[in-house]
Amino acid sequence: MSTAYVIVTLFAAAFVAFSAVSVFTRAKWVVEPITSYGVPEAWWPWLGAAKAAGAAGLVVGLFWPPIGIAAAIGLVLYFLGAVVTVARARSYGHLVFPVIYLAPVVASLALLS
Repeated sequence: MSTAYVIVTLFAAAFVAFSAVSVFTRAKWVVEPITSYGVPEAWWPWLGAAKAAGAAGLVVGLFWPPIGIAAAIGLVLYFLGAVVTVARARSYGHLVFPVIYLAPVVASLALLS
């Protein structure tokens, strides 16, 4: 396991965990956009839980790589879904935000390989 992998994975986990906490605390800068994208409020706890589980899985993956791989794949699918959701809402200026969260997860997965 390389030092780069550990650093990138911990960064990705922290970044995704921050995103989960932002959903759980209903931060205004998160709630307003996802409301405008048409995401039902009833989904927010599940979306936050998915991010939190993914972040935890990335950390566990440092000790048991299959969990890290599964978590990274799940997060890649999650954030690709977020890209599609933002695009369908025609909020093209906001497409960069899910990609910013996606990038370190992809980097972590690539460094593991």
